Amino acid sequence: MTHHRRPGSRLRRPFIIGLTGSIGMGKSTAAAMFEREGVPVFDADAEVHRLQGPGGALVAAIEARFPGTTGAGGVDRQKLGARVLGNTHELAALEAIVHPAVGKAQKRFLARHRARDVVVLDIPLLFEKGGWRRVGAIAVVSAPAWMQRRRVMRRRGMTAAKLKAIRRLQVPDRVKRSRADFIIETGRPKSETHRQIRFIASCFRAR
Repeated sequence: MTHHRRPGSRLRRPFIIGLTGSIGMGKSTAAAMFEREGVPVFDADAEVHRLQGPGGALVAAIEARFPGTTGAGGVDRQKLGARVLGNTHELAALEAIVHPAVGKAQKRFLARHRARDVVVLDIPLLFEKGGWRRVGAIAVVSAPAWMQRRRVMRRRGMTAAKLKAIRRLQVPDRVKRSRADFIIETGRPKSETHRQIRFIASCFRAR
């Protein structure tokens, strides 16, 4: 693990750690480890799934803007992805529906945990959408490129072309690493990754 001190960061309660990483880097595993250390985690992806799932609050709005992309199970992510991936205008339209709702959920999470010493915001597009400005420290989850590709290509419906398109939307891993306060390496045994996360959590707990 690499730790870069950020002089401008100030401790506040709760102290907010922004957790991010490119696709396939192991961010979900890292988030689960923070939770095992007793740190509350807001999972932006999970919130999107909830909002777009059966009976989700955004299903009607997404169907209205992208007809034929929803059904009894909520949003069909394969169909919706085919509509927006690689199309800047359509992707922006989807983000205009999704991001405000996720932002409101995030505010409720922070209010609910305002008495805690530290919380984690698990945000895939932390750098891409400016979320880094609203956190006290940034933890980037990273792994070797060959391992990232192997993990991602195992996913249902993934293709080399789709992976390439997703990567184009994300800040490169090397840039994320250069801007991180903490780099969590997930190309190692899970026990080592957990040790890194235990250390990070301990940095911001009240003594």
